[in-house]
Amino acid sequence: MADRLKRLVFFIVLVTLAFLAPFPAQAGPEADFRAWLEHTLWPKAKAAGISRAVFDSAFKGVRPQLKLPDLALNGRRVPKRQRQAEFGVPAAYFRERGLRALMSRAQRLWRTHRRLLARIERRYGVPAPVILAIWGKESHFGAARLPHDALRILATQAWKGRRRDLFLRETLAALRILEKGYATRGMMRSSWAGALGQPQMLPSRYLRHAVDFDGDGRRDIWRSVPDVLASIAAHLEHGGWQRGLPWGVEVILPETVPCTLEGPDQGLRLADWKRRGVKRADGRPFPRAFKGRRLYLLLPAGRYGPAFLVSDNFYVLKDYNFSDLYALYIGHLADRIAGRVKGPFHAPWRPAGHLLRSDVARMQKALVAAGYDVGGIDGLAGFRTRRAIGLWQTRHGLKPRCFPDPSLLNSLARP
Repeated sequence: MADRLKRLVFFIVLVTLAFLAPFPAQAGPEADFRAWLEHTLWPKAKAAGISRAVFDSAFKGVRPQLKLPDLALNGRRVPKRQRQAEFGVPAAYFRERGLRALMSRAQRLWRTHRRLLARIERRYGVPAPVILAIWGKESHFGAARLPHDALRILATQAWKGRRRDLFLRETLAALRILEKGYATRGMMRSSWAGALGQPQMLPSRYLRHAVDFDGDGRRDIWRSVPDVLASIAAHLEHGGWQRGLPWGVEVILPETVPCTLEGPDQGLRLADWKRRGVKRADGRPFPRAFKGRRLYLLLPAGRYGPAFLVSDNFYVLKDYNFSDLYALYIGHLADRIAGRVKGPFHAPWRPAGHLLRSDVARMQKALVAAGYDVGGIDGLAGFRTRRAIGLWQTRHGLKPRCFPDPSLLNSLARP
């Protein structure tokens, strides 16, 4: 009996001590981030030639930015920003008030920097209006704030982001910028996406394209106007910009020309487009530089908006920012800065109804299941998705519109 009592008391003491003992500290995201910096990023940085001093200086006091979209924390993915945003024809992207403001400011800056821009055009072949349009769109000619620490943004995405491999490369590129002395740690300010300076270049693109045009020994895309403008031009030249070739023109597309001909893989010679009845929207002749060249149909809103024939230079603009709308905006704004276009597009953006991006993603999944190439399920209607919609509509006896609309969602959702 005494032995049983002793064992009971001993058991109670053990349980009590277990409850009184402090629980092991849970490693939070900041501790996990610091461990990732030391055990994953540092070995890769060292192998890439980054010194320990530069690495430690770059990340001294840096904490992860946990408010970034699409991070995977504690096994749970933070929703991507604007996943449930409304999706419709891109009329809002081309608001006239914004275009006029950028055009007016760009024309004044063109006068101010005319000699500089002429030198840059002679060197890289890119016209001043195109350079100014990108400068205005990316950072409002340098007036836009760069509120974020680039290393913090890039490293957080490399640590827990959806595209970790991409951002790991960009983090290492940012460290190389510091290692080479191209920028100081304090200069490494960026947008929320980690793009640097007034031209908004990711670090790897900075290393490939940024230039020192003012001759001070630094490729300063944060403060030097000559470096900013020349770096934009160099980026386009390196991407294959062709001197004297317009990016494209707005056209009238007859109903007899299927919208499914859109895309950079389906170009036709200008003479072939003309034979199909395609005409320039403003009634003028096509640019002489288009003669004999392969041109590509662009329908950013399918049959619900303007149509364009674009050249290879359009896709050089798109390489700067991988978006049809971005490249179209830059081309259109550049034409207005140069005075070649006096106002909005000739054809209106007509309503197609509103969907959520998740609705568009559902359409894309249904089209992929039916054997169509949509270019990726992302809730955005790029040219492959637009073309797939048109092909599906044609196959099912519908009038092809080549753009997502609510009726199409209902049709695709049917068993």
